[in-house]
This record gives sequence, structure tokens and C-alpha cells, in this order.
Amino acid sequence: MPLKRKNPPFENFAVPGFRASGIASGIKKNGKKDLALILSDKPAYVAGLFTTNRVKAAPVLLDLKRIKKGVSRGVIINSGNANACTGKAGYKTAEAMATLAEKASGAKRGTIMVASTGVIGVPLPVGKVEAGIAALAGSLSYSGLTGAAEAIMTTDAFMKKAISKVNIGGKRVTIAGIAKGAGMICPDMATMLAFFVTDANIKGPALRRALKKAADASFNSIIVDNDTSTNDTVMIFANGCSGSSEIRPGTNDFEAFEKALRGISLELAHMIVKDGEGATRFIEIELKGATSNESARKAARTIAESFLVKTAFFGGDPNWGRILAALGRSGVKMREEKVDISLNGVPVVKKGLDTGREKEAAKAIKEKEVKVSVDLKMGRRSTRLWTSDLSFEYVRINSAYRT
Repeated sequence: MPLKRKNPPFENFAVPGFRASGIASGIKKNGKKDLALILSDKPAYVAGLFTTNRVKAAPVLLDLKRIKKGVSRGVIINSGNANACTGKAGYKTAEAMATLAEKASGAKRGTIMVASTGVIGVPLPVGKVEAGIAALAGSLSYSGLTGAAEAIMTTDAFMKKAISKVNIGGKRVTIAGIAKGAGMICPDMATMLAFFVTDANIKGPALRRALKKAADASFNSIIVDNDTSTNDTVMIFANGCSGSSEIRPGTNDFEAFEKALRGISLELAHMIVKDGEGATRFIEIELKGATSNESARKAARTIAESFLVKTAFFGGDPNWGRILAALGRSGVKMREEKVDISLNGVPVVKKGLDTGREKEAAKAIKEKEVKVSVDLKMGRRSTRLWTSDLSFEYVRINSAYRT
């Protein structure tokens, strides 16, 4: 059975100076919420990271232009339709969505970002957005981030949200994030949609630096099915409403802010893996003893992406040969006779050879969370990635996604 996760209890899931809402506008056939708006009371600094896929959705193309200004009032998001591979008409639709949101919220033209998620290649019914925009703007609330989190879901089984508070110069600074993602998850930035809002006083270059570091340690370290979407987007908005001193790189304040952002980014990233389409196990890959950071990441990613490894974990089979084979084809510097592998703490390979503890390992990996530890013993570099198993349910969900 797929992993089941309940949303953690949240009290006061809000950030000063930010309102949000989520409504059903009719884009989704099932009548669920599909349109969200996040709005800062005043212009906020903005930073973003976007898909590396050469096929980019219209909202991504629009945001890549707008984000150069470094300042924004917020973002309008729809689910149920990706507005990708829709040509010039799709780009005009993305612009129209932004314009509608700007007019309805009183924001200056060109200051609202856009994001979409859903089926690729189908024109987005902008008329439904237009019909729902008044209700969307009218329902904006300082406690509305939860509604927005619900409205950006597609195949997600549960909402994904996280919040952190940190002291900066004697002021309490809040960072909140929402995300969606369960499929098309591959670490090529940004792997899904995620939006962060904070009342910190931090400007563009520093904000982007913090976001990039946080994303590399979280969203760029998760794998569900090796696919990078056309719409992948991560954005953060900082409005300075906390009244804190300016956060600058190289300071203790920056370190504290970046640590808090990285923490909730990792929390959201783990939720995405646990909600992986059809997932029954959450798997951590720890790769140690590599000659370089690049080698460590490449070796870990090859293991995490292996369908044979993922299906073995679905079946509860401690088939370490598949892990060693993945290492061998990764291309990293290694020697088979040096490699150690353990599964949930049970050594299954020592110096490249079987330890004879397969039955013990099989029992250990029946847990919903599995840690794979690999030591190449070639150097001092290490990394961690997170992935899920691959089940029959994944095939069922994706074979009927459009229908």
C-alpha cells in the first residue's frame, strides 16, 4: 500500500505582510481547488530557480523575464493544467493570468509572477481564471496559505507546508513554505513547485544565494521517477515586515536565515518523496568515501535512479548486487574490493563481498523508511539523496493521468 501521511497540525501558519487564498475555478474536472494567489502587502524582494528542461512552460518563460527586476508583489498559481507546449497563445494566457491578478489585487503591472502545473499540451482555459479571479482576490487572508497549498495540488495525496521562526538581530523572523509534487521528481532544479514567503529583511542577491544553497540540499537531492518537468519552479518572496536588520552574506544572521530556509526546504522535499506516486518506502542513500563531491553525488544518484534498486525495495528484497552494479556503471572512481554496503544498519557487503546476513537485512528493510549506506573508501567526500521505491501503483496512476 502507498505510504500514508497526515498533514501535521499547524497553528498560525502565516507570515506577517502576506495574504493568500485558494479556490476552485473549474480548471480541474473533479471540482477541487485549482487556483491560488499569494500576495505581499508591499513590494517584496524575489528570487527563483526554474526547470533545466529545454521545453519550458509559458509561465516559466514569463517568470524568467519578470524575476530580473528582483521585486514582486506575489504569484498566481493554477493546478490541473500546465500551460506547457501551448505556443504563443499559451504565453499570452500566462500574461493574462498575471494581469488579472494584478488588477484584482491592486498590484502594479508586471509585478505578479505566474506558475502552472498539470497536464501538458492542453490550452489553459483562461476564461475560468477570469471568472474566478474576483473570488480569489476577495478571499485573500493572512491565514490563507493553507488554502493556497491545497489549490496547487495535482496527484498529491496530502498538502505540503512547513514553517520556521528564527531570531535575527533581536527580531523574530518567519519563513513559511508550501509545495506540490509526487511525480516527475528528479534533481535538476526545481523538481516541482514550491513557494516561500518571509518577513525577513534580505535583498535579492543574498536571497537567491540562500535559496540556491537550500534547494541544493533539499529539492535537488530527491528522486521519485527520474523525470524533470517543464514547469519546475521554486520562488521566495521577502517583504521585510519583521523590521529586522538587513541580512547580509557572510554574517551570523545570514547563516541563521539560510539554516532555517534549508530546514523547511528539506522538510518539504521529504514530504514530496514520501508522497511519491505509489510509494511504499522512503529511502535515504548515504554515499561516503568518494574522491570528490561530484563523484559522491553521481554515485548516489545512479543508485537512487535505478529501477532495479527501487523495485527491489518495493519487494523487500535486500538485493545488494543491484546497488553494486549501479555503482559500477556510475563511472565514478571506485574499487569493488573496497566497497561496504549496509541496509538499515545491517552490513550486507564488506570489502565487496557478501556478509551472509541477507535474512537479517530482509527483515530490517520491511520498515517504511530505509537507509542505504555505501562507503567507497576512496576519499573523504560524501552526500545524501532521498528517493522512493517503485510500485505497481505508480504505473496505474501514470497510465491514466490524462483520463
